[in-house]
Amino acid sequence: MTAHLRAHLPGAHTIARALVLTAAATTALGVTVGGSAYGAPAAPADPALRTADVQARVDRLYDEAEQSSERADAAQAQQQRLQAEADALQDQLARGQDEINRLTADLALTAAAQYRAGGLDPGVRLMLDSDPAGYLTRARALDQAAARQSDTLREVADRRRRLDQRRAEATAKLAALEEVRRSLADSKEQIRQRLAAAQKLLGGLSAGERARLVADDARAAELRATRGTDRLDLGDQPPSSDRAAAALAAAISRIGSPYVYGSTGPDAFDCSGLMYWSWRQAGVTLPRTSQAQAFAGRRVSLSEARPGDLVIFFKDMHHVGMYAGGGVVVHAPHPGAPVRFESVSAMPVSGVVRV
Repeated sequence: MTAHLRAHLPGAHTIARALVLTAAATTALGVTVGGSAYGAPAAPADPALRTADVQARVDRLYDEAEQSSERADAAQAQQQRLQAEADALQDQLARGQDEINRLTADLALTAAAQYRAGGLDPGVRLMLDSDPAGYLTRARALDQAAARQSDTLREVADRRRRLDQRRAEATAKLAALEEVRRSLADSKEQIRQRLAAAQKLLGGLSAGERARLVADDARAAELRATRGTDRLDLGDQPPSSDRAAAALAAAISRIGSPYVYGSTGPDAFDCSGLMYWSWRQAGVTLPRTSQAQAFAGRRVSLSEARPGDLVIFFKDMHHVGMYAGGGVVVHAPHPGAPVRFESVSAMPVSGVVRV
């Protein structure tokens, strides 16, 4: 990448495209505005104040929805892990019970053989037997069988104990899985409510006002990224590795793609989904959420950031972007705003991670 890039940064969208993107995000989540439990208070009567107020409220709602989205992504990943672990435990239980059944059957056969051989005192049996040598061989075999029987009994008891432990683990996993499912449903409902409230607020504006909101947001991001100029200066600092270079190239190639909660590309993304997809193109599988991505590598200071590093934003780490150089990140901002460049100082930085 050249040191200077003359940018026509994405963002100056028509209102039709902005509404399509927001509608796509809400439709994917099954939002129905009329049924929302998350009410949106009326905006001020003055048009200028009303537009600014709506923008502030929508930004807050999108921010809250993104936090819920990251929780939902984390719950989804946890659900998949717990389901796989529960399935493995169920399989172990089935195989363990089959083994106990086999050992129990062997014990029954041994007991039957001992019963058939019993009855007389061993000394009397030896005197009366027409084949004393054969009798002694059979007796030794029975003694050996009895020893094996004792070993088998101990093994059965041990296997039953371990099987009981597996049952307890499986029960706990299934309970945890159910709790995660409830958490996932709750997070999705929070996203639905906040998107519905944002739609209601935007729906109270005129078409021209909505268009200005979208254009102003895009222009503000462009001015922050270019420091008020018409040139995007990404500097000449090299990426930290070849994989980081590949991940950054992948992220930049998605500039202009829409933001959709829970999406990991290739056509739409949420913030952590863009990082996940971009690093996958470089052969690296990151955790799914921004909070988990915050611990996916080595922490470095912001002053040491190099292209390809992950930049984690906000105290609760609910947003993430990729450092592109020159104090600029590439990230997926929020519904209605596509993947774009942004100044790293536009949001409070929680940490920088070198993968």
